[in-house]
Amino acid sequence: DKFNEEIDYLGARVNFSSSGASANTLSKYFPRVMELMAKGALNPNFTSEEFEKQKERTIEGIKASEKDVAQNARRISQALSYGKDHPYGEFTTTESVEKLNLEDVKNYYQSFYVPQNAYLVIVGDVETKEVKKLAKKHFQNWKKSELPQQKLPEVNNVAETQVNFVDFPNAVQSEVQVTNTIQLKKGDPDYFAVLLANKILGGGGEARLFLNLREDKGYTYGAYSSTGDDKYVARFVASASVRNAVTDSAVVAFLDELHRIRNEKVSAEELKNAKAKYTGDFVLALERPSTIAQYALNIEKDNLPEDFYQTYLKKINAVTAEDIQKAAQKYYLADNARIVVVGKGSEVAENLEKLTYNGKEIPVKYFDKNAEPIEKPNYNKKVAADMTAEKVFDKYIAAIGGEEAVEDVESVYMMAQAEMQGQKLDLSTKVTSQGKSLTEIGMGGNVIQKQVFNGEEGFVVARGQKVPFTEQQVAAAKADSHPFPELNAEEASLQGIETVNEQEAYAVQMDGTTTNYYSTQTGLKVQSVKTVQQGPQTMT
Repeated sequence: DKFNEEIDYLGARVNFSSSGASANTLSKYFPRVMELMAKGALNPNFTSEEFEKQKERTIEGIKASEKDVAQNARRISQALSYGKDHPYGEFTTTESVEKLNLEDVKNYYQSFYVPQNAYLVIVGDVETKEVKKLAKKHFQNWKKSELPQQKLPEVNNVAETQVNFVDFPNAVQSEVQVTNTIQLKKGDPDYFAVLLANKILGGGGEARLFLNLREDKGYTYGAYSSTGDDKYVARFVASASVRNAVTDSAVVAFLDELHRIRNEKVSAEELKNAKAKYTGDFVLALERPSTIAQYALNIEKDNLPEDFYQTYLKKINAVTAEDIQKAAQKYYLADNARIVVVGKGSEVAENLEKLTYNGKEIPVKYFDKNAEPIEKPNYNKKVAADMTAEKVFDKYIAAIGGEEAVEDVESVYMMAQAEMQGQKLDLSTKVTSQGKSLTEIGMGGNVIQKQVFNGEEGFVVARGQKVPFTEQQVAAAKADSHPFPELNAEEASLQGIETVNEQEAYAVQMDGTTTNYYSTQTGLKVQSVKTVQQGPQTMT
């Protein structure tokens, strides 16, 4: 529309969100861009068409993330820490989004987009006098309105350290978060000690968690921590994605590091390096105008002293090893930690049940994917002694029409759509009974990647480069390149029975990367999970 066209013409950026608006522009266009931002913020055009588009996009995003173990671990951990009735722990589900209508959006805007709840921060090559004049001109008609009075639910930590486990049968690794809620504000006397404590514990590749869990033990590609601050309530979180086989050992390693930083003073070298890193990061951040704007906003909304950021480095450098130990003892609750583990129950739950620390058993409590407490699932469902992968395949072939009908199929063509970073991807795959296959990934009508296999060799074309298949890719392609891989899956093995989409299914490992799941009742294939190594990351 004309609004967006003018912003593009001016080379500016104007963004609106549920919590405010922001703009970035050349100084010479500042008056006009400020006017456009004010118009958008004070006179939003909420249309049914845009609402439905955004609603559909949100639902698609939720569905796309349903099997994303890392993303689910984050939201489950927040829900368990804060409670699902707290804004910080609230779940967004397809059902909750479906219930929304345009009036809900308008009511939210009318209730919370009010001048009593607003700050206007401007940084750049502009004159204060001009800024005040423009602010008065564009915002003087903003109607006063009282903010709704809301009482937040009380948030409490667990009485004793415990494991909260959530089963994700498709997980190839476990997501581990050791967490507790904290009361920490930027203006608190020990704020700077907490910053350095976190930097030493899990603030990067040189921190203790990384050196222990990755460099020393090789459990993960990275282990980190974060310590939040908030006017209401925040969290301390230490986390890593670890191999299933070492999930219980990783939990112990996390607890070791928490107890260590609580019980022992950090070394002079660690303290020196942490201060140097903070100094460097702080100076670099000041080069960004957005940082200056955020600092100015923090001073106002958090009631900080006017010289808070002017004396920032002085306060960092004044922190002692004793200060860090006291902060760790106050905020890193090793004896009241909630250890959230999201992973494959059939592979990790048994060892988690055996966990002890300092001679004390660590209880395990079970939750579903909506963070609701449940009884311990049965992860050891017995498969009949005479059941084999071949019999599972026979039942599947019979369920889809029988072997004779299946063998008459010469090729299968599949199409799918996905969304990545706001861009829609089109995926098409064709496989033939001769063991050949073609896969194309498109975006905006253009093919951005193509994969071809002729039965014996193959290649990938992407960004103008043609790369031949490796031996492993050839082996995987031979297993996959058939309309019904079950007909020639000689190496397949029956792994057991697992729950998939709330129904029991036989898990059959097809090769080193693919596991198929077949309903024990109907015989139909209900899920196929493929694991791909992308550099240091394992993707499912």
